[in-house]
Amino acid sequence: MRKKLNKIQFGLLLTSAALLILLDQCSKAWIRDNLVMGESWPETGILRVTRVANTGAAFGLFPNQSVILACLSITVIIVMLIIIERIVNITNLHLASAGLVLGGAFGNLIDRFHLGYITDFIDFKLWGDYHWPIFNFADSAIVIGTAIFAIALYRSNIRDKASEKSTGFSS
Repeated sequence: MRKKLNKIQFGLLLTSAALLILLDQCSKAWIRDNLVMGESWPETGILRVTRVANTGAAFGLFPNQSVILACLSITVIIVMLIIIERIVNITNLHLASAGLVLGGAFGNLIDRFHLGYITDFIDFKLWGDYHWPIFNFADSAIVIGTAIFAIALYRSNIRDKASEKSTGFSS
């Protein structure tokens, strides 16, 4: 049976989400205050800071779908909280990675509600004129947090099954 998150666990989840929101919103505000739309700094190079307005999802998919994407973000947040609540042997890795996902989702939601678009600015030039789609810290946190969370769930599932076999009990 799953116990409720204790204060330290809740603090880890909340702190990782809050730190990500702070980093995300401060970086986006700096970009909006210092670059005009479409401007890059430096003007050339592999890694640049380029201000763009993204009305779609990650990598510019589904442009001009802010209401649907806002609803999807809220759904992701709710589902993540339900999953966290149901993990029997929750670890700090589960909580920190979930905090990244939640913080990233909230960071982009703030932009969607406040500006009607998401401020993206991390611009990688891969080769020739090909650029990776421009993104931000919230996008990175969602992708990295989801990957780490999935690995942590997989590892905890293996550990739980090994524990069941060694004790001879299963739930």
